[in-house]
Amino acid sequence: MRSTIRQWFDPAETRQVGQTPDYRFSLANERTFLAWIRTGLALIGGGLATAQFLPPLPIHYLREVLAIALLLLGAAVSVRAVDRWVRSERAIRLGRDLPPSRFPALLALVVGAGALLLVATVVMQSPHR
Repeated sequence: MRSTIRQWFDPAETRQVGQTPDYRFSLANERTFLAWIRTGLALIGGGLATAQFLPPLPIHYLREVLAIALLLLGAAVSVRAVDRWVRSERAIRLGRDLPPSRFPALLALVVGAGALLLVATVVMQSPHR
């Protein structure tokens, strides 16, 4: 675990592994990393917006739970982004298959569940019930 985290902050170590790939692959890996970072920032922004602008919901503390969940999810996506970038870059340099990940599916399920929870909350708040 310690060596993995160290690789996040020492790109020179990653460059010493394997052979230098076609730069297009490394740049594509970097663009993917940046897309994950944007997703993390969007989740963090959504968490802050939820905490600041969403009116109190009919379920006690639901607004706060949603805000904290979005903030934690944004943090998890950001940390996962750098880990994925390093592991992918290493695989590219070694000519191996890219490492598999269940994280995108997990992220989609969590975001979908959160959306369904919000739909239920909107329906509960509807004056036409």
